[in-house]
Amino acid sequence: MDDELAISVRGLRKAYGDNVAVAGVDLDVRRGEVFALLGPNGAGKTTTVEILEGYRRRDAGEVRVLGSDPASPAPDWRSRVGIVLQGTGEFDELTVAEVVRHFAGFYPDADDPEKVIERVGLGDKRRARTHSLSGGQKRRLDVALGIIGRPELLFLDEPTTGFDPEARRDFWELIRDLAAAGTTILLTTHYLDEAEALADRVGVIAGGQVVEVAAPDQLGNRQAALATVSWRTPEGALESAQSATPTALVAELAARFGGEVPGLTVTRPTLEDVYLTMIGHR
Repeated sequence: MDDELAISVRGLRKAYGDNVAVAGVDLDVRRGEVFALLGPNGAGKTTTVEILEGYRRRDAGEVRVLGSDPASPAPDWRSRVGIVLQGTGEFDELTVAEVVRHFAGFYPDADDPEKVIERVGLGDKRRARTHSLSGGQKRRLDVALGIIGRPELLFLDEPTTGFDPEARRDFWELIRDLAAAGTTILLTTHYLDEAEALADRVGVIAGGQVVEVAAPDQLGNRQAALATVSWRTPEGALESAQSATPTALVAELAARFGGEVPGLTVTRPTLEDVYLTMIGHR
């Protein structure tokens, strides 16, 4: 395995009876990057990630995660991997500090629980019982439990589902901090703006196969897509045109209108536009 890769997958296959969930996935995740795996429900995304985490057996293919086969990993492998599921569990009568200290005991070289609590933004909640936490605070606790073992690789499964916009933005900053500290992160999400904000690269999986892997601004050749320029006529009617040189078109409009162009907008296909096209074609 390439030392620059945290995850390497070749020809991964998994079926449940006649239902083929994963049909020959090839995938690489580089060390130190944030990689977002996108795909509709039933695309094979969850099965793929569970195989990478060592929780599900594959039918065929080669998989290496931090240099080991997750189906039969080296003894210390589990302590090098952090997993944040959609719900870690309920510890209603325990405090935040008690839960984090408890999980720290599972690892041979655990981080300082107090430092981890501060790192995830729960310093003022360390003595609070977990049942009193908000949804966003519980998610931060999930992350604390996922990183207490100082993982080299962190799996994040739909980390901000149910968050309000402010809580989501705060959580994004936490993920950026973890990535800046050198943690490799594999993120699954249905929020396209989240993938665009956090990921160095995104992979789209549909029909059990990887459709494309690219930087968010290059997926589906977005950077070369035509821009749509829209404006209002003097009579108030909406007009638009597509152009490969929108700046030149805007200059022409400005000259035509003698200055400001009423209702001017310039747009390119969003990541969501490209993604929906990709999974629709599958």
